[in-house]
Amino acid sequence: MLDPSSSEEESDELLEEERRDLLVAAGGGSPRSLPPPPRDPRGREAGAARAASPSPSVLSEGREEQERLQREEREKRLRLQLYVFIARCIAHPFNAKQPTDMARRQQKLNKQQLQILKERFQAFLNGETQIVADEAFCNAVRSYYEVFLKSDRVARMVHSGGCSANDFRDVFKKNIEKRVRSLPEIDGLSKETVLSSWLAKYDAIYRGEEDFCKQPNRMALSAVSELILSKEQLYEMFQQILGIKKLEHQLIYNACQLDNGDEQAAQIRRELDGTTTIGRTNGKERKFPKFVTREMENMYIESWRSSVNLLMANLESLPVSKGGPEFKLQKLKRSQNSAFLDIGDENEVQLSKSDVVLSFTIEIVIMEVQGLKSVAPNRIVYCTMEVEGGEKLQTDQAEASRPQWGTQGDFTTTHPRPIVKVKLFTESTGVLALEDKELGRVVLYPTSNSPKSPDLHKMIVPKNSQDSDLKIKLAVRMDKPPHMKHCGYLYALGQKVWKRWKKRYFVLVQVSQYTFAMCSYREKKSEPQELMQLEGYTVDYTAPHTGLQGGRMFFNAVKEGDTVIFASDDEQDRILWVQAMYRATGQSYKPIPASQAQKINPKGGNVNADTTPLYTDRGQKHGMDEFISANPCKFDHASLFRLLQRQTLDHRLNDSYSCLGWFSPGQVFVLDEYCARYGVRGCHRHLCYLNELIEHSENGSVIDPTLLHYSFAFCASHVHGNRPDGIGTVSVEEKERFEEIKDRLSSLLENQISHFRYCFPFGRPEGALKATLSLLERVLMKDIATPIPAEEVKKVVRKCLEKAALVNYTRLTEYAKIEETMNQATPAKKLEEVLHLAELCIEVLQQNEEHHSEAFAWWPELLAEHAEKFLSLYSVDMDSALEAQPQDSWDSFPLFQLLNNALRNDTFLCNGKFHKHLQEIFVPMVVRYIDLMESSIAQSIHRGLEQESWQPVNNGSATSEDLFWKLDALQMFVFDLHWPEPEFAHHLEQRLKLMATDMIEACVKRTRIAFEIKLQKTNKSTDLRIPSSLCTMFNVLVDAKKQTAKLCILDAGQEQQYHSKIDDLIEETVKEIISLLVSKVVSVLEGVLSKLSRYDEGTFFSSLVSFTVKAAAKYVDVPKPGMDLADTYIMFVRQNQDILREKVNEEMYIEKLFDQWYSSSMKVICMWLADRLDLQLHIYQLKTLIKIVKKTYRDFRLQGVLEGTLNSKTYDTVHSRLTVEEATVSVTDAGGLQGITMKDSDEEEG
Repeated sequence: MLDPSSSEEESDELLEEERRDLLVAAGGGSPRSLPPPPRDPRGREAGAARAASPSPSVLSEGREEQERLQREEREKRLRLQLYVFIARCIAHPFNAKQPTDMARRQQKLNKQQLQILKERFQAFLNGETQIVADEAFCNAVRSYYEVFLKSDRVARMVHSGGCSANDFRDVFKKNIEKRVRSLPEIDGLSKETVLSSWLAKYDAIYRGEEDFCKQPNRMALSAVSELILSKEQLYEMFQQILGIKKLEHQLIYNACQLDNGDEQAAQIRRELDGTTTIGRTNGKERKFPKFVTREMENMYIESWRSSVNLLMANLESLPVSKGGPEFKLQKLKRSQNSAFLDIGDENEVQLSKSDVVLSFTIEIVIMEVQGLKSVAPNRIVYCTMEVEGGEKLQTDQAEASRPQWGTQGDFTTTHPRPIVKVKLFTESTGVLALEDKELGRVVLYPTSNSPKSPDLHKMIVPKNSQDSDLKIKLAVRMDKPPHMKHCGYLYALGQKVWKRWKKRYFVLVQVSQYTFAMCSYREKKSEPQELMQLEGYTVDYTAPHTGLQGGRMFFNAVKEGDTVIFASDDEQDRILWVQAMYRATGQSYKPIPASQAQKINPKGGNVNADTTPLYTDRGQKHGMDEFISANPCKFDHASLFRLLQRQTLDHRLNDSYSCLGWFSPGQVFVLDEYCARYGVRGCHRHLCYLNELIEHSENGSVIDPTLLHYSFAFCASHVHGNRPDGIGTVSVEEKERFEEIKDRLSSLLENQISHFRYCFPFGRPEGALKATLSLLERVLMKDIATPIPAEEVKKVVRKCLEKAALVNYTRLTEYAKIEETMNQATPAKKLEEVLHLAELCIEVLQQNEEHHSEAFAWWPELLAEHAEKFLSLYSVDMDSALEAQPQDSWDSFPLFQLLNNALRNDTFLCNGKFHKHLQEIFVPMVVRYIDLMESSIAQSIHRGLEQESWQPVNNGSATSEDLFWKLDALQMFVFDLHWPEPEFAHHLEQRLKLMATDMIEACVKRTRIAFEIKLQKTNKSTDLRIPSSLCTMFNVLVDAKKQTAKLCILDAGQEQQYHSKIDDLIEETVKEIISLLVSKVVSVLEGVLSKLSRYDEGTFFSSLVSFTVKAAAKYVDVPKPGMDLADTYIMFVRQNQDILREKVNEEMYIEKLFDQWYSSSMKVICMWLADRLDLQLHIYQLKTLIKIVKKTYRDFRLQGVLEGTLNSKTYDTVHSRLTVEEATVSVTDAGGLQGITMKDSDEEEG
């Protein structure tokens, strides 16, 4: 604002300086620098001289503050001037429209919303919500929360404004798609259903407990910016963009008449007229920008003419008045050559009288008649109405006592000066009367300017009528067609038309946006009597012409070779006519009435549009007049547009949408209209846009690389002369700026690729990294047509990814705080930190593969090289931590497993540089570990078997269980290593299998020896019960048999043979111990049979027993020998069978044992009987053998011995012998067997 204490001259000077800051030379160029503001020597400087001398710092601060205020004032005035131009573009666009095909942007997330989102997901994981979910979904949400939501990269993306709720949902969707694909199929439940259910639950968590029933308030402007905006919304948006106050907008709106389409169209015509004038001047004076080649100057003129022609054609294609009747502009045929700017008489379009025919709608409303006395009160009266030359209409009938109607008649006419006739009739009562009687009439001559309200008109009555004071109240409304801009009566005198000074009825008609005609009409004529085309005329106020009679207020229209003088009877009428004709002519000069000009410039002098704003009164200087009256043709619109686009982009990036640099449809529309209307070159526009986008991107904003690509491609095609619109002029400034921006853009892209994890976290925005690589390839091209070799692009990308590896690892170590730990930690702590760091590195590589590999699909080997570089940096810390570990420490194997499992499944990283380095480190450790384990296991076998108690433990003894567990654990450990190098992996497997074979062989042999020793210590009587230790040894062999199949078998031939040997050894050992055991139990049977041998016939013991028994029987009842021996043996068999069945784990071996036991028992009995073929068995022998054989047969059959074994030849022989013996005894002593017989009977008790 100006200082209120400044003098009038000072204010004028400051205003002039600020105006010079905005204005530029007519031919274009940069705005002139603002000179230092003038200071009043009598004011501030004098006051400062009288005051005490301030310190230099105070003076400096004062100057800086003054400069700041002046700078802010200049910027404010510049924005106001720019807003005037913008408001005109919005009010009357004729080049652009709001695009409807732009992608809708999503609402962005801010830091507060991200924090709320974290809290909602944390509440779900803590079980504080009502959402029911299974464990799989909870795991997916937990992973999403830990990996994505809590990531600092996501927080930075949200802070930069490039993240929307849709991005968050997409990341979750991709995460669960991978998880659901890995789930097993469930009958009746498709995976698509699971995905839909999980996404619905995600949405429920995301929304939280928001009240969706609450009605939304009025949407803020930023919330509707993605929609098609009305003019009022566009005004409001650019008020916010340029910092314009509502009051300032209202002042500009009213002063510019933004709601007046005619004024805006006239403003456009004035601008185009000024542009044409400046173009001619520049063409003659050769004032052009400096071009790359001199030949481009003529091309520049042609392209400039084409652009102006296009603007004129666009203006002509518009309707005369939007929202009015459907009156389209006439498509006048103009010459299409470049001489359109050099408009002369030979190129004028001559209008015919039929081109300006107008159409009017007339409404006649008859209200009532007053003063009707000549007719009886009960007579019927009515009115007729007509527009001369048209149809006649009639009102309803009414009684003469109350002649009121309110009837409306609508008419259409082409006469600007129609004649309206209204007549009053009464019905004739005479029989011979043919027509009704006319009581009166009125004739009116309405125009479009006539009053519209009802009025009383005196009617003409027939002679001798009593109704001398007859009046009718009616209203005549004649509309004003949209292309009739003004009408009224004027005096006129011209050289080519209206050659006689007289009063005529004139109508200013707009035929098209560029064609206006001044037409004079007579009554009842649709075509004008005379017309004058206003193109090329200049209208202005003039002093009265004394030689002309009629008319008080004069003005004229002047053209080379013609002058037409007009006069009106009223000053206000003259002003309206001059304003209307000023809009129609499109002249840049604004007429000012002589009285107002004299008031503004009392000293005299020329008054024109350029100086008018500088000499307005003091009140106008602080208003908007200077901005409204400023000539747009004298501004550097390239600089103004740079400011406009920068402010618009800043506003766009700060609204509520994740725009990524894309303007909203309304903003695109206004910027397009501004560029077309004020001639901003497309290359300049996109260069400025690129510059702003690059600057925002460098400052951390997320910018869509596709948008950068679009603008860069436009500029590149322009600079390299390959524009699709054919404009081939390239200025030196454009080329230099393009090269500068190209370098900046190349650096920006390389930096983004080097920081791809942080510029495009989790692959967001979707496809942005791929688009960045595509843009980089475009930027590296030397020109628009020559593609760059693929190797050069690959070389640049490789360099970026090498740098990215360092960036990623540095950020990772900072996050893990590894540097602080590695310097002072213990070896165990170092290993723990390196293991944690390995997990983070693997997570980084997996995320790169998941989210970024598609972008690098052209060069997958480069991403692999990046991973190798990244891992090589990790290997430094890994090697340092491993070197610090004590010797023979095996805590580092989990590190190998973690890294190897991640690398071995990667096509590019498996057996890569880092992977081989990892193997080289751990090969000696694995070999050493196996050596030590082999020695340890061998020692444990030796010590364990020496001290073995052979108590049953699981499937064997303590020593065998420990052995097999250690062998299995060792083999599983090596298997879990998943050694990637096939030869060494095979070597490890072979060694472990052979070691297991040797260990098991040693165990089997030692167990065999222990079994034999233990068995020898048992007695041979029927009191023998097989010890559990023998069963345990038996089980050890059985378990060894099972373990060999897992621990010793290999697919190769030699190892298979080795495995067969250990199997054969175990089988032979089992057979041996079965034989030993059978021999032992059979020896008990042999002891029983030896006792029975005492009763053999013919032996001394037998004779003695018989004699003793017979002698004693004479005196007493001597009991006969019992079955104790048989019962004892049978009990021995049964209990040992039960022991074996219970404590031996292998059914097959038990069956073999029982088979041999039974066969051997029958064989011994058979041999014993064979030795006594010539002897008759003693009855005691017979009874005992019958019971033993029958019970043995039955018991072993119950134990599962097969029929073939049971009914062997040996058994048959024994059975036959005993049957014969039984028959013999039954003949001699039938009661001696006491019911014991070889016949089958199930009634015998056990």
